Amino acid sequence: MDNQKIIGQTKTVGFQVGVRRTFSISLEEAWNLLISQDGLSLWLGESMNIILEPGQKYITKLGSGEIRVVKPLQQLRLTWQKVGWEKASTVQVRIISIESNKTTISFHQEKLSDQNVREEMKVYWENVLEEIKERMPRN
Repeated sequence: MDNQKIIGQTKTVGFQVGVRRTFSISLEEAWNLLISQDGLSLWLGESMNIILEPGQKYITKLGSGEIRVVKPLQQLRLTWQKVGWEKASTVQVRIISIESNKTTISFHQEKLSDQNVREEMKVYWENVLEEIKERMPRN
């Protein structure tokens, strides 16, 4: 058996994937977009009410999990178990201000079960970022 590493495979947390994109909006606009009911539905799935406080559990149409870290204007960290998955993954959302009107939104997910799930989630997060772009106010 060779020890060739597969793309996205880690030693300890299964498979991981990360996608990011920079938008022409302020840090506050990016944060507010992500944590609004619309924003949460966009990247986590439709839900009645997600309370963004550590320890809060949530259920959406796409899956369920628990909020772990909330750092306003910086980071969200949560577990997410999509419907049909045997175990939860960890999702980290970061918002990085580059300058006053340029902000990077980053989604990073780890503890994915295999390459196929990693590929599926890479496409999923890229689509989320594309959808965010579509929702941006046109300048």
